[in-house]
Amino acid sequence: PMLLVAGYAPDVDWLTYFMGAPVMFHYRRAITHSLVGAAALAVLVAAVFWWFGRKHPTAPLRFWRALAVCGIGAGSHLLLDLPNRYGLRLFWPFSDQWVAWNIIDTVDVWVLAVLLLGMLLPGLFRLVSEEIGARPERRGPQRGAIVALVLLAAYATGKFVLQQRAVQVLSARLYHGDAPLDVGAFPSYVSPLAWRGIVETENTMEEVEVRLGPGSYFDPDRSVTNYKPEPSPMLEAARQTRTFAEFIPSARFPLARVVRTRDGYRVELRDLRFSNDSTRWGGFVAIVEMDEEMHVRKESISSVPQGKQNTR
Repeated sequence: PMLLVAGYAPDVDWLTYFMGAPVMFHYRRAITHSLVGAAALAVLVAAVFWWFGRKHPTAPLRFWRALAVCGIGAGSHLLLDLPNRYGLRLFWPFSDQWVAWNIIDTVDVWVLAVLLLGMLLPGLFRLVSEEIGARPERRGPQRGAIVALVLLAAYATGKFVLQQRAVQVLSARLYHGDAPLDVGAFPSYVSPLAWRGIVETENTMEEVEVRLGPGSYFDPDRSVTNYKPEPSPMLEAARQTRTFAEFIPSARFPLARVVRTRDGYRVELRDLRFSNDSTRWGGFVAIVEMDEEMHVRKESISSVPQGKQNTR
């Protein structure tokens, strides 16, 4: 129980969802998802379990043993969050920089297959032992877990190498005649060789598929172009709001859109990392509504269902 509680404890920051979108984005994946915060949670959970287990009649719980277990649980949570595209503010409160490896999607069929293999291997080992008349190994489940961990480590290493290759491919080309200022490669949940590239140029954000492997060919002219909005009073007014101020630091490739409404303007801001490709949803969108005089009437952050991400 200690390992599970400490492992899930960093996600307590989702309680900020009920405090409003700006508050949620201010604290999301920061305090409890940092090294300092995870260590504090490990100490707290260990202290609670130690308090209730210290007077056990046969096996009193020792605090340092409980702390070691909770430290593994909280630390593993951070380690599992780092490979995906969401990232976390690992070095809070010393730095608000987001750290994301972008090598494994949130839902990855190959990771799920390896985990399933790790659960099935002990049963397979037991059946083989019974067929040959040998005594079943007591450490069968441990062996299955070790095999799964080794395979996951190898898979993550391979994805890191492939991602660096995809970034090199994206950086080495021109996009409709413009040089890239920033590039990012984001994984597919199906194929380790397929990557979704985002390229920022001076005036555009380009979305393009990158396929690696034998016989693959990359054509930058097949990219989908998203034009950056021209500077405007509406855009500047939206940038001054708390909602945009909290949203922008977490956005890897922010793209805004100004929409004329019947009685004013609506400014939308999305992060192009999240689109209707491999994720189950389209990420978040920050929205600021204002009247004709640029007075903000409403601001919000909401989730975008898959398939409704359209910034062009």
